[in-house]
Amino acid sequence: MKSLILSTAIKFLLPLLILFSFFLLMRGHNYPGGGFVGGLVAASAFALYTLAEGVDKAGKILKISPEFLIPAGLLTAVLSGTISLFFGEPVFKGMWFDYAFPLVGKFGTPFLFDIGVYFVVTGITLKIIFTILDY
Repeated sequence: MKSLILSTAIKFLLPLLILFSFFLLMRGHNYPGGGFVGGLVAASAFALYTLAEGVDKAGKILKISPEFLIPAGLLTAVLSGTISLFFGEPVFKGMWFDYAFPLVGKFGTPFLFDIGVYFVVTGITLKIIFTILDY
């Protein structure tokens, strides 16, 4: 059943929710939030879009398959943990660049790990939602 109200509202809500999920991701390595919460917000944005427009349109607007996001996120998370080995430090030791990037602050391996978690959570949640709604 299509809802005119939801179809109209999601066109405005989708960009706002995605932007909010990036805000949570960027904020997470210093304050509450991070990859998990940001990934859930991004997945919920696409879940609302899927309910309003269908799985096919949601897949087209996502442009990346959820099956690709999961291994990409796992690879990013594992890479963030092994970078410290190249510098003679223990696995998953937090390492930061000396330069502070505008709007992000200091970039380091914890943030890279959060990006991996963001991709994994978004991918798994969207795969579940797309599978349930595409019956």
